[in-house]
Amino acid sequence: MKVEIWSDYVCPFCYIGKRKFELALEKFAHKDKIEVAFKSFELDPSADPNSNVSTYSMLAAKYGMSVEKAKETTRSVAEQAAAVGLSFHFELTVSTNTFDAHRLMQYAAQQGKDKALSERLFRAYFTEGENIGNREQLAELAAEAGLVASEALAMLQTDQYSANVREEEMEGSQLGIKGVPFYVIDRKYAVSGAQSPAVFLDTLNKAWEEKHPAFIQVEESDPDVLCTDGYCVPDSSKS
Repeated sequence: MKVEIWSDYVCPFCYIGKRKFELALEKFAHKDKIEVAFKSFELDPSADPNSNVSTYSMLAAKYGMSVEKAKETTRSVAEQAAAVGLSFHFELTVSTNTFDAHRLMQYAAQQGKDKALSERLFRAYFTEGENIGNREQLAELAAEAGLVASEALAMLQTDQYSANVREEEMEGSQLGIKGVPFYVIDRKYAVSGAQSPAVFLDTLNKAWEEKHPAFIQVEESDPDVLCTDGYCVPDSSKS
């Protein structure tokens, strides 16, 4: 069963949702049969990868709030992250562009390192305050996820995988995805937002049951209605 996850690496609820989904998956009876695919979504495609503008200043300007109000807002999000074992440090984060991060994820997926890189990108941004819009920094993170830094950097200096990212963004738009995180299960069920592990688990179970209906055997009390030897001859001794 396939689970496609549209998310962005500067989206706090995407990281929180990722962890909640993983908690649900641990309890899912068929977790070894689940294929997870990470899909591209940019919250702000026009963002400057080297702006060095703090998250507090960015939020204040975008939503017309004070910096203190922005700090209060992110404090609440950090508490939600802590509830699932994540450590957010918004005081370290800066506004950046994630297009190259999504290209790097495409590259990592080709080498089976997408899961490791996805986690590394989120942690680098929200816990360590790294600028994941910087190509040199991305190459270092790629190496920590099991890729070769020099090869990752060489790829990032081209336009490779740009079309793949745009295709996935368009695909998400066609599916009506306007916000992330967004989970699509076997193209039949969808979960929007960082829902509770219970919601994820319930949806996984519903999707699995629909795809793999349970085989229920009803025992018959009368042996004369059951063929056991290929001839289906009733037991005349009972008549």
